[in-house]
Amino acid sequence: MKKILNIVIAVALATCPVLLNAQTKSAKTKTTTPALDRSIRPQAAPAPEINIGKYESFELENGLKVFVVENHKIPRVSYSLVLDYNPVPESELAGMADFTGQLLRTGTTNLSKDQLDEEVDFIGASLSTSATGIYAASLKKHNEKLLSLMADVLLNPAFSSEELDKLKVQAVSALKAAQNDPSAISDRVSKQLIYGAGHPYGESMTEKTLGNITTEHCRGFYQAFFKPNIAYLAIVGDITVNEARELTSKYFGSWQKGEVFKYEAPQPQVPAVTTVAIVDRPDAVQSALRIGYPVDLKTGSEDAIKARVMNTILGGGTFRLFNNLREDKAYTYGAYSQLSTDKLIGRFMVNTEIRNSVTDSAINEVFYEMRRLREEPVAADELSLVKNYLNGNFALSLENPQTVANFAISTARFGLAPDYYANYMKNLAAVSAEDIQAMAVKYIKPDNSYILAVGKASEIAPRLEKFTGGKSIRYFDFEGKEYDPNLKVKPAPEGVTAETVNKNYINAIGGEKALRKMKDVTMMASTTMQGMTLGFDFYRKAPNKYMMKIGSGDMVFQKIIFDGTTAKMVSPMGGENKTLEGKELEDMKVEATMNAELFYNELGVTLKLEGIEEIDGADAYKLIVTNPSGKESTQYYSVETGLKIREISESGMVNLSDYREVNGVKFPYAISQQMGPQTIDLKILSIKVNSKLKDDIFQ
Repeated sequence: MKKILNIVIAVALATCPVLLNAQTKSAKTKTTTPALDRSIRPQAAPAPEINIGKYESFELENGLKVFVVENHKIPRVSYSLVLDYNPVPESELAGMADFTGQLLRTGTTNLSKDQLDEEVDFIGASLSTSATGIYAASLKKHNEKLLSLMADVLLNPAFSSEELDKLKVQAVSALKAAQNDPSAISDRVSKQLIYGAGHPYGESMTEKTLGNITTEHCRGFYQAFFKPNIAYLAIVGDITVNEARELTSKYFGSWQKGEVFKYEAPQPQVPAVTTVAIVDRPDAVQSALRIGYPVDLKTGSEDAIKARVMNTILGGGTFRLFNNLREDKAYTYGAYSQLSTDKLIGRFMVNTEIRNSVTDSAINEVFYEMRRLREEPVAADELSLVKNYLNGNFALSLENPQTVANFAISTARFGLAPDYYANYMKNLAAVSAEDIQAMAVKYIKPDNSYILAVGKASEIAPRLEKFTGGKSIRYFDFEGKEYDPNLKVKPAPEGVTAETVNKNYINAIGGEKALRKMKDVTMMASTTMQGMTLGFDFYRKAPNKYMMKIGSGDMVFQKIIFDGTTAKMVSPMGGENKTLEGKELEDMKVEATMNAELFYNELGVTLKLEGIEEIDGADAYKLIVTNPSGKESTQYYSVETGLKIREISESGMVNLSDYREVNGVKFPYAISQQMGPQTIDLKILSIKVNSKLKDDIFQ
């Protein structure tokens, strides 16, 4: 929007000299201008005629369809290859198509990945691949070299097992980060709800499915779907149609056409009644909320433009949902809706992130706005504002020659009218308030939605019961596996209590006698974040002195210090210093106590045993630990070993493993903390016990 306003201002400034000259001439001739009657609304101007730009097209003998957009302003050429096939269900091989696309860029039968990278870099080009095509661009003078590389990648992929293993490692790392990212979890589970787990659009890769994928699977997918007769090639830049015809024939003419399997996916249906689902994140202080359902809205259909205007009014920008939930109610930083078109099946989706305490109130407001759009005609000024907004976005997109090529491909792929995009603004201008209401009645379904909340179930589940229509809330884990919450936590054996679990942990790490002998502990650790190595130094001294220092090399970024009475955060690099008070100070008193598990009663810490839950394939006792301040953490202790393996709190999730003995006491040497999408893996460098720490460290 800001860019549009800037353009409007620029045009106004450019016309100022014209206006000034007109006023000067008027003064000299002493003519007068009739006064403007501001009570009369100006008449809307007719929709502007637009020139989409020219493109030429031709087809090779193998069926490859080529579209050329000449742009000789810059000596640069780009190639966008798009494969038009129906996605297929991958089931236990979910992720195979993505890996196939990525593997194309990892080497050919003629060039290793390093050699390919070097060749691309040498000519200053870009070359990327995906499951549905290839993009390449370079200066005009390197055109033939670029095409030779692109053709090699397309026609001679190596499908190296070594490169696949590297991709798997990266994918597993991304999946682990996504486990604690509410937005990523919402995307995964919501598409499964909307499309169904067996639909290609509803599948997601997991560590298990990644492990099943081999280079043979990827090669088979490539051979089945990478065919020229379902491919569209857009060429944009400093090139003529004759040059394009000659070059594409030379480099892609040998690409063999063939039959392509066309999978007919089942048609997902909206739920008969509103369905509520939760992904429990015990550490979450807010909920990631998604409300949606499948929509049968094809690309370029008669309803597409009208439906887009309707959705934009609802939440396709800073409009009704945004103004209601953020500006008026202050529930969130933003709330938006999407109504997507697709050749198979589209979807409607509202997304926002709100505080746990207002989850139900936010849902009520979303449904209120959805119903209002169905029941009340949109005001003329609001409709005009939204149409102007969409007009501006469309006009700006035309500045990019690639847009013209994309229009050409879409027209061919989806069977659009030849003048579909040329008439876009005219058709947009013709959308009426009656059209908006008709589209809302047809596509906005507040009574047939999936509601998905990723948040703290114990807080939000009671608030969501009112939307279920008497049905049970469905529960999913972060991978989208449904489970019965009543069976997730099994009862602990008779005689096992929170106190016995805590005592077993004390014994497992060395016993009370060994712990009481500890007078001080020094632990040095490091991690890498965004390419920088950070050091974490921890110092403890009995009974309750504590200091943590974070830095890099000789630089110290932050210290947290507790001398037994006063706690403070110190930022030596010029940041804000802070003295901890109230609940923060109360929590620090517990945190700073050496081996606090020995002194829970004296500290006022309460324990509650929830039962046994499976953690990473093994049973663990689940304890709720509550500080005097009211702060809760959920702690998991291995049934087999008694050791603590996980802790979840408002600060995130911490996994503990690789226990090693130091002076008769076991310490975890592998500590991984997940905070939102960020994972911090601490590498323990050293642990020293009873090194006679001085008190001045804690000042």
